[in-house]
Amino acid sequence: MISQFAGFPPETLQFFRGLARNNNREWFLPRKPLFEEKVKGPMRQLVDALNLALHDFAPEYETDPDKAIFRIYRDVRFSKDKKPYKGQIAATFRRRGTAHHQGGYYVAISHKEVAVGGGVYLPEPAPLLAIRQRIADRHEEFRGILATPSVRKLLGGLEGEQLSRVPRGFPADHPAADLLRYKYYILYKELPPGLATSPKLYKAIVERFRVMTPFLQFLTAAFAAPPKKSDALAMFA
Repeated sequence: MISQFAGFPPETLQFFRGLARNNNREWFLPRKPLFEEKVKGPMRQLVDALNLALHDFAPEYETDPDKAIFRIYRDVRFSKDKKPYKGQIAATFRRRGTAHHQGGYYVAISHKEVAVGGGVYLPEPAPLLAIRQRIADRHEEFRGILATPSVRKLLGGLEGEQLSRVPRGFPADHPAADLLRYKYYILYKELPPGLATSPKLYKAIVERFRVMTPFLQFLTAAFAAPPKKSDALAMFA
């Protein structure tokens, strides 16, 4: 697995260390050119490299860097935390022609960690119900995907908040009760921040994207058909 992307420059992590201490416009604005050159520029290169890898095993998720990379600016309108800038540079790779709730692959770089993940995060009630229904109908298949040795080794297990009880519309003693309680379905792994500046970064991300592909395929297959009418109440759990 060879890539021309050799890792982020040391200035990337230095930038985020400084931003963590000085998250304000007065600090950021004079350093915006540095951000563009040493943070966003390398992130665009990484996204291009990851798109080439995705072309081999998930070509429908190839994403233009301008659409993949999140803005550094935080939306503080409804947040108690008024810090204007995010503490990481991140990108998501979504399946072409689909809505946000159908999930994708994710990577984020900061001075604290390298985060790699994927799945469907905080879906609306209707798509969440569709996912739960698919898991209820094919829970053994889903457990098999999660139990794959490469998934366990590289990504661990499901992450996320859970309901205190099985959502309405599903029996409390359903054999997939533990899985149905999740509010969203993601695999997520935090790796050491030093990996960001290493040539090994690309391989570490691609390996995790590749092994989580069956997981993502299982979830997105839920959107191929509408949920059953008999389970409509579960949308409001």
